[in-house]
Amino acid sequence: MQQRMKDIERHTEDFIQSGGAHDRVQVTIPVVVHVVYYNSTQNISDAQILSQIDVLNADFRRLNADAANTPSVWQSIAADCEINFCMAAQDPSGNATTGIERRQTTVNGFSTNDNVKFYSSGGLNAWDRNKYLNLWVCNLSGGLLGYAQFPGGGASTDGVVCDYAYFGTVGVATPPFHLGRTATHEVGHWLNCYHIWGDDGTSCNGSDGVSDTPNQADENYGCPSFPTISCSNGPNGDMFMNYMDYTDDACMNVFTNGQKSRMQSLFNAGGARAALLTSNGCDQPGGGGSCGTPGSLSATNITQTSATLGWG
Repeated sequence: MQQRMKDIERHTEDFIQSGGAHDRVQVTIPVVVHVVYYNSTQNISDAQILSQIDVLNADFRRLNADAANTPSVWQSIAADCEINFCMAAQDPSGNATTGIERRQTTVNGFSTNDNVKFYSSGGLNAWDRNKYLNLWVCNLSGGLLGYAQFPGGGASTDGVVCDYAYFGTVGVATPPFHLGRTATHEVGHWLNCYHIWGDDGTSCNGSDGVSDTPNQADENYGCPSFPTISCSNGPNGDMFMNYMDYTDDACMNVFTNGQKSRMQSLFNAGGARAALLTSNGCDQPGGGGSCGTPGSLSATNITQTSATLGWG
């Protein structure tokens, strides 16, 4: 897997150097939400699920209502990532679906060991990652908000896991993580974006692989004031309002063009998630066919309200 991830990073760097992000068309990703619940509170409503999809569509298209809160110095690099999300309309077998499946489990708290992703361990199995983004919603133990698998990992565990209380904007969504940004952050990881501080333990030597995000010492929490300076990154300081930091939902509002390039590289020829471009997961099953022009047409059993038509 390490070699696969190195290959993906090399592909990403080549894509960025070529300026390919400017040539990418919009992407629409079918989503399946696997709700794994121990009690009725954890069995979140369809409305809460759909509110999360609305947030993803707003955040990844720069249509979020709080976009104006991005400091003016960074408005010019704030990105419409051109990635859309739809609830799956057909399952892997071609049957109609709402894009939501549910299971009551005997497990009252899952961890990062991926048990929630397997029916055999109390969860629900992933759908084909070449056709869907898998989102699992469950009770995560230890105060964990969510976690994600980067491109290049195993097919059976591919996707994002979120705690039921930090998913969407209505229902049991709980402040200060009640605006859907946990999933935005984790889907950012699924789309190959790293933490903005580079996970370097305050050394100021790490990198998120993006040139237009400032170097910063560590993650930010709560809602810092602008500017917050670290790693000699004045006068503007940390981009703490970036979705790939750890601030409260109400303080997050931006992806950058550099982060967009990392995402879009996945959908370029040879990209790790390019297969999603041909997914039919958003399409209603059946129909869509056409009939040839009949050579002859006849009408029999004609009444005032009906007739039998035949053609050949």
